Amino acid sequence: MPKTVMQLVLIGFAFLSLSVLADPAKVYTTCAACHGDKGQGNPQLQGPVLAGLSGEYLTRQLQAFQQGKRGQHPQDVPGQQMAAMAKSLLSEETDLAALSAYIEQMPLPQQSTRLSGDLKSGNAYYQNNCGACHGGQGQGNPAFQAPRLAGQDSDYLRRQFMYFKRGIRGTDKSDKPGRQMAMMANTLPDDKLNDVLAFIGSL
Repeated sequence: MPKTVMQLVLIGFAFLSLSVLADPAKVYTTCAACHGDKGQGNPQLQGPVLAGLSGEYLTRQLQAFQQGKRGQHPQDVPGQQMAAMAKSLLSEETDLAALSAYIEQMPLPQQSTRLSGDLKSGNAYYQNNCGACHGGQGQGNPAFQAPRLAGQDSDYLRRQFMYFKRGIRGTDKSDKPGRQMAMMANTLPDDKLNDVLAFIGSL
């Protein structure tokens, strides 16, 4: 994200946190700069899709950014930017929950692009290694604190997967789901990743 854009967004967060804290719809207008006005994401700014994610997962990730459990690694530039914004956004859990609940009700966006890959191979690997936590259709599983994958931008999924695999994400001792994902990421051969992402993109 360009530095000037980030500065303007942070100023917006500071203003909103003082003036319209109780209205998540107004708070979200600043989030929309990177995540889209309907939570559809913004690949050009590396902003992931938020629509379709559970409120519980969204709250947990915002807290992780605020508490320094995510977005601290120097190679995770988008994460560092999000951590700064999360710390400027809200501090009370009830406010985070309200914002997350607002995002949760956004309609799922339609995927505009699809990766090419071996869907049969990707499906087989996904069902055997990913489906238990993320659901057979990529719908997520709150019981395992596993987010929805279906509908998410493929480039974002690839980037986060490699972050887990390289120790950029999922290393905090208190982040049990993150550490589990980091462990699983290291079991997937690099030459299978595109097939798995292509399958997820087909859901």
